[in-house]
Amino acid sequence: MVEVGDHLPRDRHAERLGERAGPARVLRRDERRGGERLLEPRGGVQRVTQRRRREHDAPLRERRPVLLAHCHGFKLPTPGPAAGRQGRLDLPAVRPAAPATTSPAPGRGTPGAPRAAGEPPAPRRYRWGRADTISTVIVALLALVTRLVGLGRITDHGTPVFDEKHYAPQAFDIAVGGIETNPGFGLVVHPPLAKQLVALGEEVFGYGPWGWRIVMALLGCGAVLATMALVRRLSFSWRAATVAGLLGVVDGVLLVGARFGMLDMALVTFVVLAAWALVRDQQQVYARLFAARAAGTFGGSPLGPRLGFRWWRFAAGVFLGLAVSVKWSGLYYMAFFGLATVACDWWLRRRFAARTPLVGALGRDAFPAFASLVILPAGLYLWSWRSWFASETAHLRHAVTSGAVDQGSWLAHLPDWAAGFIRYHLDMLEFHGSLTTSGGHDHPWDSKPLSWLVAARPVLYYSDTDIECGAGTCRRMVYLFGTPAIWWLTVPVVGYAAWRLVTRRELAVVWPLVAFAAGFIPWLIAYDRQMYFFYAEPLVPFTIALLALACRRIARLGPPVAARWAASWPVARLAGGPLTWGGLSVAAYLALAVGMFIYFSPILYGTLIPDWWFQSMMWLPSWR
Repeated sequence: MVEVGDHLPRDRHAERLGERAGPARVLRRDERRGGERLLEPRGGVQRVTQRRRREHDAPLRERRPVLLAHCHGFKLPTPGPAAGRQGRLDLPAVRPAAPATTSPAPGRGTPGAPRAAGEPPAPRRYRWGRADTISTVIVALLALVTRLVGLGRITDHGTPVFDEKHYAPQAFDIAVGGIETNPGFGLVVHPPLAKQLVALGEEVFGYGPWGWRIVMALLGCGAVLATMALVRRLSFSWRAATVAGLLGVVDGVLLVGARFGMLDMALVTFVVLAAWALVRDQQQVYARLFAARAAGTFGGSPLGPRLGFRWWRFAAGVFLGLAVSVKWSGLYYMAFFGLATVACDWWLRRRFAARTPLVGALGRDAFPAFASLVILPAGLYLWSWRSWFASETAHLRHAVTSGAVDQGSWLAHLPDWAAGFIRYHLDMLEFHGSLTTSGGHDHPWDSKPLSWLVAARPVLYYSDTDIECGAGTCRRMVYLFGTPAIWWLTVPVVGYAAWRLVTRRELAVVWPLVAFAAGFIPWLIAYDRQMYFFYAEPLVPFTIALLALACRRIARLGPPVAARWAASWPVARLAGGPLTWGGLSVAAYLALAVGMFIYFSPILYGTLIPDWWFQSMMWLPSWR
């Protein structure tokens, strides 16, 4: 017979551990204040009408009996008539637990056995909850509204603006004839996938601003949600994911990039999805290694166990194939992600004490990774050119028979379609390689990678000045402009994440750092090439991910705020406990980011403003 201290009254007023029993309340009142509710089951005292449960049903969380059951290894019976008002339960005798033993590697890690020092902990599982749904819906709605409002307002007398002038007509060619043409130059210098996506919008809305922008706007919303999903997987926290989502909504680069019919937003979305899939893959690999170790099936091979087919890595290959089919810069992510996933496989095999982890990673993981992250994307890249292969009039489709290939060239010995395809890509490569600053290619709004780190040189997309308005003149301007509260923290947050990785081995920052490096280092190496700030769009989600992880860490710092409002239920619920001064600083930072977004919104949306207002927003000379 075991006496349980917490009573189990039929009115279901269950007390928490160590709390003195109090009288039951009615009418859904729990007589608790502020942070006290956080310590109660489900955030408050369980109520009579809670969740459609009958009066005599067992409460959702009876903590002390369950705790006893887990600690002593017996099964807790359902309270019956013998359980009176004092909570007396008839329990079976408790058998003493067998002494813990540790079997030799590779079979140690039996479920239920205590973990020895240095052994890998059990894999974490994330359960989607109501807070995830609510926060995701709110961020999705904010992203939709901010990206769709006034989407078709800014045009050049009804025609596309900036580089839309290339991609919108090419997309319309695809919608009409299946292939893209460029009558002015005869050569299209980017793969066709993003323009095929833009063509979908033009088929629905016609050849107009909504037609050539709607798909990129929706992909921009997807980039924000994908960033949320990435951070949720890295942090196992809906709060950190919400911080990332809100920062994604109010960043000017992600906003403006999604409001024009250009290619980069598709690249951003697919790259973030690839990173998210690889994070899922690595977590799945960890779980499989842990399960093999716990079940004693780690195997006798010094390489470690075989991990089976890795569907998340396969999904990452699909997303990388889509990315490289948008722009060739997706190749950088293929290279960095491929090397990183093999390195992570080696580290995990080493973590689980495989005797030759490097050989195991190279022998058992490298080739499947190559198949998923190189061969599969290459196949999808070829698939994106299917219309070119099927056309008889596409540019260089019959390069040999038309004389575009020299008969003495090695290309002349290939089939016509293969020779034309390779010649097309050689011409594209030559075009991109010739766009150098030293070669005389200059543009008023070009920029270099080091300036991207502080958003020092935005890109002017649209300008309409000297508009008469009242006593003075007004203007409409649209810049690809980074919100300073986000971009000016790029260097500190990347440096801090690298420091945490080196000194604290914080693995949550690995994939954001790898993705940031993939989007920055290759451009830094090709420093002489003509570049623009929109090349930095893929950097934003990973900077935001690192910011969200840092905010999560900061929110735990400092003593609790003593103000009465800080202990109120909404604040405590959002903070995940008593609001600390660190959490208050995170809230202040989010408010600053939102405030800056609102302040600079006229040059993000092309709102008509007086000249003096525009001048007040030009904080740096390089912004003009």
